[in-house]
Amino acid sequence: MNSKPVLTADDVKKILAAAEAHAQSSKWAVSIAVADDGGHLLGLLRLDGAAPISAQIAPAKAQTAALGRRESKVYEESINNGRYAFLSAPMTGMLEGGVPIVAQGVVVGAVGVSGVKSSDDVAIANAGIAALGL
Repeated sequence: MNSKPVLTADDVKKILAAAEAHAQSSKWAVSIAVADDGGHLLGLLRLDGAAPISAQIAPAKAQTAALGRRESKVYEESINNGRYAFLSAPMTGMLEGGVPIVAQGVVVGAVGVSGVKSSDDVAIANAGIAALGL
């Protein structure tokens, strides 16, 4: 039987804290979600002033990145380039801002961020992931 790395509760806290610090340094009001490799929500933080809908979108982006094993941006780009069939996929977070977490060559989860420009959402997610020192 194979074994694989998994996110711990401490990992989730580190990710959320680092992502929050990055967002607050730019005064961005966002929601930050961390999901496991199955797309299940492990942690969610909605910063003061973040739009309520962002607390729905961030977990969806994280789930999409975790299940797809790639950034959620890939799906948005495919749809924007005419691959409309993706709109029938079972995922709802097919917008830029979901980033997979890779440890030892394995996707162990993902971070999804919503609330600012999508490239800034990605920067916040990456700051959170960087806190793990992978």
